[in-house]
Amino acid sequence: MAKKLSGSQLKRLSIEEFKKSPKLPVIVILDNIRSGYNVGAIFRNADAFRIEKIILTGITPRPPYREILKTALGATMSVDWEYIKNPVDAVNSLKEAGYKILCLEQTDVSVPIHRFSPEANKKYAIIIGSEVSGISDELIDLGDLFVEIPQFGTKHSLNVAVATGILLWEFAKHYWLT
Repeated sequence: MAKKLSGSQLKRLSIEEFKKSPKLPVIVILDNIRSGYNVGAIFRNADAFRIEKIILTGITPRPPYREILKTALGATMSVDWEYIKNPVDAVNSLKEAGYKILCLEQTDVSVPIHRFSPEANKKYAIIIGSEVSGISDELIDLGDLFVEIPQFGTKHSLNVAVATGILLWEFAKHYWLT
């Protein structure tokens, strides 16, 4: 019979160990995400897959916002983050720093996620758009590549935190498990 592992058996990193550990070469940019619960869940995804940083933009709430803290469960202390009011400024700065800009969005040129593979030795900035309208047109224009998650039901989109977790898992598989 299977037994759940205890916290010590899982060998989780302390916050100090997390801060010192290697990170996925990925920055997540949140483009006007409205829900603090979604932001907190994305912080947990970022911690789980050990990404470099989260950039919050526009109207996206920032820690210590109550809803973020509730769903992040401490990940706001482990994951580096910053706020940049204008998302275009954030993306342009990352482009100049050599990041490939990946938009998680349904477009006429999107690649299905199962056909996407991160390139070795590349840094990525992933743009996650608002729950209602997706990624803004200004940021779509700055994108280098576009990835979407195929869906087979009646809805045309996933919750932004769920979709972010799926995409970050693809990066984690490539970097941590190969």
